[in-house]
Amino acid sequence: MGPVGDLGLLKMDFLGLKTLTVIRNTCELVRQTHGVRCPSTICRLDDAKAYDLLNKANTLGVFQLESGGMRDLCRKFQINSIEHITALIALYRPGPMELIPEFIRRRHGEIRIEYEHPLLEPICRETYGILIYQEQVMQAAQALAGYTLGGADLLRRAMGKKKPEEMAKQREIFVKGCAKVNNIPAAKANQIFDLLEKFAGYGFNSRTPPPTPCSPIRRRI
Repeated sequence: MGPVGDLGLLKMDFLGLKTLTVIRNTCELVRQTHGVRCPSTICRLDDAKAYDLLNKANTLGVFQLESGGMRDLCRKFQINSIEHITALIALYRPGPMELIPEFIRRRHGEIRIEYEHPLLEPICRETYGILIYQEQVMQAAQALAGYTLGGADLLRRAMGKKKPEEMAKQREIFVKGCAKVNNIPAAKANQIFDLLEKFAGYGFNSRTPPPTPCSPIRRRI
């Protein structure tokens, strides 16, 4: 990965799923035996029955939702949107997993949702005030410190790789930007930078909005 990036090339991971083939073949068998067409490329994202199955943990054979831990998480969280599924999958990994209990409590209104700065609310409202995705870190840098999109991506990469020299440089840029753009004091800006650094270290690199209609080949969420 490192040398490839240094050469200016793009590294991509491609994920193949047997379940997509199973779904396609099942739809074809239903067509052949019952004359009913049920194309796998069309699905409703507001299907209450589908969410009911997830919340009852009937997810065996469902990619990334079939482990014992994920099934238990589905039961406790009570999913009602595609965004919930995306967030739970992003959290259920070493590192962010420690945030799951608080995430569930925030989702059910058991604890108050607070933001380090009002500008962060629209960025992480859908994730109950917790930064889950790397894109959220980038958006925060743009909103608070006036980063360009390219500059925010450099910040994200610096945080992910944890290079001390680059991090010190980015911290200075961030603090100065916060003061210039939003009159945020240096102490508060440093506090927010520490928070962003914490989340960027394990933030998931995809906040992909679902296509409409759903494609059988989905980006990793």
